[in-house]
Amino acid sequence: MKRILTALVLIPLVLLAVFRAPLWLFLLVVVVVALGALSEYLTITAAYNLEPFRLLAYMHTASLFVIYYGAQRYGGVALLAGVLLLLLFGPFLMMTTALGRENLKTAVPSAAMSQLGVAYIGMPLLLLVMLRESHRGWVYVLFIFFAVWVGDTAAMYVGKSMGRHKLAPRISPGKTVEGSVASLLFAVAVCVLFTHYLPEIAAGLNRIHLLKDADESLLVGVAPYGRAIWWVAALLAAGINVAAQVGDLIESAFKRGADVKDSGTILPGHGGLLDRIDALLLALPVAFILLLAFGDRLVRP
Repeated sequence: MKRILTALVLIPLVLLAVFRAPLWLFLLVVVVVALGALSEYLTITAAYNLEPFRLLAYMHTASLFVIYYGAQRYGGVALLAGVLLLLLFGPFLMMTTALGRENLKTAVPSAAMSQLGVAYIGMPLLLLVMLRESHRGWVYVLFIFFAVWVGDTAAMYVGKSMGRHKLAPRISPGKTVEGSVASLLFAVAVCVLFTHYLPEIAAGLNRIHLLKDADESLLVGVAPYGRAIWWVAALLAAGINVAAQVGDLIESAFKRGADVKDSGTILPGHGGLLDRIDALLLALPVAFILLLAFGDRLVRP
């Protein structure tokens, strides 16, 4: 019940941010989530008897979003240059700082794990902002959310009621093969339906003034949003859902190695922020690549 109630509060707020929030506010929300999840990640890292470089990790992660915001004025080349510089020199700054630690045996692993947190959490969430800010990006973001959220819900309920075969007992004893298959099938079905009825959904959202890029033609029944090719939607949803399930297992392995059950307690019924976005962290890079290749077939004019 706690899980359901928390979702009922959070999901409308997330969708409202996706649809209506200006860039600065959406960036601020994502940065807060990124830093909160990173804090939980670094706390788990400390359970491996390491001393993470918290301040540097926070600064590197926040810098990704500051660079993106600044690049909106100077163009994509500035974004690419800024992110590349941060990725190239960020690890060296972290390692240089580690030289000042007295215990060098843990200093280097601590620096490495701290820098990994930037790539593991910061970069995927930056891709979320980039997807949302693309043309008709709300479609892409909702498609990803459906592939992840619907799959997660289906896996939980089917796994609990019908699960008999353990998926990865050494990593996550609660996950089952039946739940995993249900996650894939339900995610694909919902994503295909979403893209098939996209013209009607867009028109409805426009009528209630939710679309930031409102199109007057939607109001007179001319749908600039076409219906996606169903098998393209199905393949993209399947790829994103599988990536989400692997992402979930990655975080489970990370926590199990540290003998930690949940990354935090901030979300009743869900654990921490990292527990809530773990599947997205791999789903977003995979989705970004797939949408670069096939996005024009998903959102057809």
